Amino acid sequence: MPERTQPATPAPLLLVDAFNVLWAGTFGFPAAIFSRDKTRELTGLFAFFALLGATLRDDVDVAAPEVIAVFDGQQGSAERSTEDAAYKANRESTPEALKPLQFLQPVKDGLDLIGIRWVEIDDAEADDVIGTLATRAAATRPVRIMSRDADYYQLLSDQIQIINRSRKATRRLITPQEVQERYHVTPQQWPDYRALTGDPADNIPGVKGIGPKAAATLLADGLQLDGLLASGRLTGAKGKAVEAAWPNVLRWQSMIRMNRDLDVPLTPTGHPTPKLPKAAEVVEKLGLW
Repeated sequence: MPERTQPATPAPLLLVDAFNVLWAGTFGFPAAIFSRDKTRELTGLFAFFALLGATLRDDVDVAAPEVIAVFDGQQGSAERSTEDAAYKANRESTPEALKPLQFLQPVKDGLDLIGIRWVEIDDAEADDVIGTLATRAAATRPVRIMSRDADYYQLLSDQIQIINRSRKATRRLITPQEVQERYHVTPQQWPDYRALTGDPADNIPGVKGIGPKAAATLLADGLQLDGLLASGRLTGAKGKAVEAAWPNVLRWQSMIRMNRDLDVPLTPTGHPTPKLPKAAEVVEKLGLW
């Protein structure tokens, strides 16, 4: 079937950080979901589609969007791990921690079944794929990113905003203004800020003794990391700590900064995604009840 032509006014784009949503659903759903005969747990599968449906119903602040789900590639973190062996090395690999993986293929099958396109690049993390798609799409339409991952703050703009469903209903939409008010840095400075303060989720330690307030002070007035050494701001014990860690800081900044220029084997159509069926209907259509 030939692809439809791009509409004159493309629909807003909702990019779903699929692993992030699947993990949140598997471990954070209010109750475990099982098949009728109680032989199969279905929590992650059911929760993924329930959370996506609820986000489209309650949290999307723009017109009916085109939805694209993005998965981490199996070797997605290899390049950053080569740069720093500690990258994500703190993540557990126990059967319980890897529990969401059992729902991965059923989620993809469910997306295919209901007409939501998805993309996975074997050697790319979802962050970089989403960064690429979001940046390109923002030239012509609003973009929303469904994720709890703060790394996406670096993409925020008037066109690109983040939906974090783990927050209170009135605070789920994250804007560049919120980042500025809460952290006292701009979205463009986010990789610099996190390189200084660290990112525990990705096992990036940051500079010892540099907390959020100190980092914001060092980056005040929009100063970016490449101008910090020559700024005259690296004084006292905190300044010496940053100077001593400088090669690491630059490496951490590089790891945190998203690649926004990947070759992505999927082109958004610009057409809104049809209304989603309820999560129970998706499970039913997959024959898993």
